[in-house]
Amino acid sequence: MAMLRSLLIVLVLNALMPSSAAGQADPPLDPLRVVISGLVLDADTRAPVAAASVTASGQPAVTDEDGRFTLTISRGPTTIQIEAAHYLPETRLLDLSRESATLTIEILLVNRSQFSETVSVTGETSRVQVPAAAATPVSPVEVRSVAGAVDNIFRVLQTLPGVAAADEFGSRLTVRGGGPDQNLTVMDGVEIHNPYRLFGLTSAFNPETVEGFELTAGGFGPKYGDRLSSLLVIDNRPGIETRRAGGSATIGITDANIVLEGKLPRNAPGSWLITGRRTYYDLIAGKIIGESLPSFGDLQANVTLLPRPGQRLVLTGLLSREHTDAVFDDEATDERFGLKANAKNDLVSASYFTALGTVGSSRTVVSWYRNTDSVDVDGRFNNDARRSNAPAPSSFEQVRFRRSILLRDVAVREEASFFVAGTHHLQAGAEYHALDTGWGWAITDDRNPAEANASSVRGGAGLPALLNSSRTTSRAGAWLADRWDVASNLSIEPGLRVDYSGVNGEWTASPRLSLAAEPGGGVRLRAAGGLYTQSPGYEKLLQSDYFVDLTSTDGLALKSERSWHGILAVERDLGLGFTARVEGYVKTFDNLLLGRLETAEETRMRLAPYRFPAELAASLPTAAQITSVPTNTGGGRAAGFDVYLSRKAQAASDRLTGWASYTYGRAHTDAYDRSYPFDYDRRHAMSAVASYRLSRLLELAVTARVASGFPTTPALGLRVGATESTGPDGTVSLVPEQDADGRLVYTVDLGGVENLNTARLPVFARVDTRLTFRPGWMDGRWQIYLEVINVTNRRNAGALAPQLEYDPASDRPTLTYSREEGIPLLPSFGLRFRF
Repeated sequence: MAMLRSLLIVLVLNALMPSSAAGQADPPLDPLRVVISGLVLDADTRAPVAAASVTASGQPAVTDEDGRFTLTISRGPTTIQIEAAHYLPETRLLDLSRESATLTIEILLVNRSQFSETVSVTGETSRVQVPAAAATPVSPVEVRSVAGAVDNIFRVLQTLPGVAAADEFGSRLTVRGGGPDQNLTVMDGVEIHNPYRLFGLTSAFNPETVEGFELTAGGFGPKYGDRLSSLLVIDNRPGIETRRAGGSATIGITDANIVLEGKLPRNAPGSWLITGRRTYYDLIAGKIIGESLPSFGDLQANVTLLPRPGQRLVLTGLLSREHTDAVFDDEATDERFGLKANAKNDLVSASYFTALGTVGSSRTVVSWYRNTDSVDVDGRFNNDARRSNAPAPSSFEQVRFRRSILLRDVAVREEASFFVAGTHHLQAGAEYHALDTGWGWAITDDRNPAEANASSVRGGAGLPALLNSSRTTSRAGAWLADRWDVASNLSIEPGLRVDYSGVNGEWTASPRLSLAAEPGGGVRLRAAGGLYTQSPGYEKLLQSDYFVDLTSTDGLALKSERSWHGILAVERDLGLGFTARVEGYVKTFDNLLLGRLETAEETRMRLAPYRFPAELAASLPTAAQITSVPTNTGGGRAAGFDVYLSRKAQAASDRLTGWASYTYGRAHTDAYDRSYPFDYDRRHAMSAVASYRLSRLLELAVTARVASGFPTTPALGLRVGATESTGPDGTVSLVPEQDADGRLVYTVDLGGVENLNTARLPVFARVDTRLTFRPGWMDGRWQIYLEVINVTNRRNAGALAPQLEYDPASDRPTLTYSREEGIPLLPSFGLRFRF
């Protein structure tokens, strides 16, 4: 029922009220008070709830036989409390300082016999209030109920149109032709540089304490910047204010968590909330095998104070720790893998909101954020891509790799909002970041032979063997936007953003424009466009696939990366709870930050140690490699369209809810004197997320996805490998490698930049299922689910790993490929209890 309840939340002004007639005048604005008209419904049956008690700012009301109520209260933040017999009570904080004279809300109450954590309250002003183009809200209930999501918001977002996972195991996203480093994540006004935990298996955000998620896949307003592709905004909820204490407990596939919350003492109006999560499998399996398996734990708390009417102070703290120290030895193959990893994520922030008279408001956010990460790998592996043509494998790869990262961000953000003349909503603000960042590498022994781009963070040959780089710099931005309500069904918002980067001392100006209209008949139009920039910085490289050395950029004249966006969307209500949307987009890229190609002299110096006979000269790696020296030589273009269909329950008889989408897109990169598909170019992608209520106690959820494979770089053939040889004078040379019987050892030849992304991975397809049981005992507060990820056990390919196999009919091995980096059939379970 969790997903059913979340899908029942609607924008009431459009869903409950008929559209204003053309030319009808809007009611005059009352500068001091707001009239709230509400409707209270049963979340499952949509039946009106009569005699419900509603209180806001000390003003009481009781719903009539139709579940309706009316309250007139002063502007500013207010708490609305809803209670009714046989229903779970709930509290919501409404910010009325920015609303028009009337506000219409719908309240969905959950019967105590059902399981739920929240009462959903959605409000909208009397004027048109259409979400931004390319914006898709996601409720925490959906995060907790989508099959295959394992309570991870990023895995839910992967089912939305235009969004794909960079890899199946992790949480990084690629949005409409953009890289993972081009996505901005903001939580309660604070930029979160590392939103992942446990090597990306889970997210930093606990859906038990989040009020809402919203992803904007491009075309976002000037309020946010310094990213090229997408914006994810997370708003945490305050603690409950109806009880001294309450909470919930949850256990899932990766971790268990507990939430405690309640109201503050009467002489200090407000609430408190504290939550903790920790992995549990390491405590069990780790003891059995005697190793420290990957683990994480975090602690998050917030206190919401309401010192005076129209004021709100929120204090937030987050502490997160990850740890791994494990060694795995295989005596049968003589392989070994040792991993030590430690990560820390800490955040302290204070947010202060205040009403400015009767027509404006201000919010100030001050934050301190720190992320440190260290990884130490020591391994010995049988290299399947390097061997002689002997019956038994003959080559091992020795990997020793250390990486350390430091990121500290002290930031302040100011936002102001004003209503002018009743038709203009001005928004302005500024932000400042004091950044202290650092990267360290220590790479010895072999590099990753499967990485065609030598600047790959996965051990590419172009990475520096030793690096200790740090940058202490600053970044700032300011913006101004005016939402002009031209008519009751038309809103236009021009805006301008100005950014400064201390890394390159550059100022950039980004004009942006959006439009929202409701011409009638349940149709909504949205359009957005403008310029987006992204400055160079180590904080972006946390999510990047490639590394560039920013130790000294003064002489490189680096510029900020740029992208122009254009988006047009048409959405319509089809009746019976169905909504359809078609959205097209175009994005151009220039000044993209890429690693520079080797110069002819650098290539000559790299080849100088080779001592190969003439008959093996073709095996020399003569193609120029991509280095970690940064340049602004990249460009490109992305374009496509989405078709999106969703259904929300309208009555108790509506058992099926969910959404489905199809995306067509093309994205290419212009670099290294050629045009080739971008790493995450995905031509076709389809997804379907469905929930079917089998009975009052059982619900079946299914998620199905099919998509074209990402581009990949194929091997061009084989070449003879090289090994070090020390001469009598101590000179180290590279000579042809041979096995113990004198056979030549071969490895794959990936060619140069002309071969990048000239092939594709196989089609991706996956089906996940979840069966949820809500027993009737304990007042319906239990929820138990069984989930199977990749129920068909399809072997998807996140990568095609080249392998060399013995060929008795030849003097060299045969080249084959193995599908890797795909999730197998994976059963799991979970339970949740609210107390």
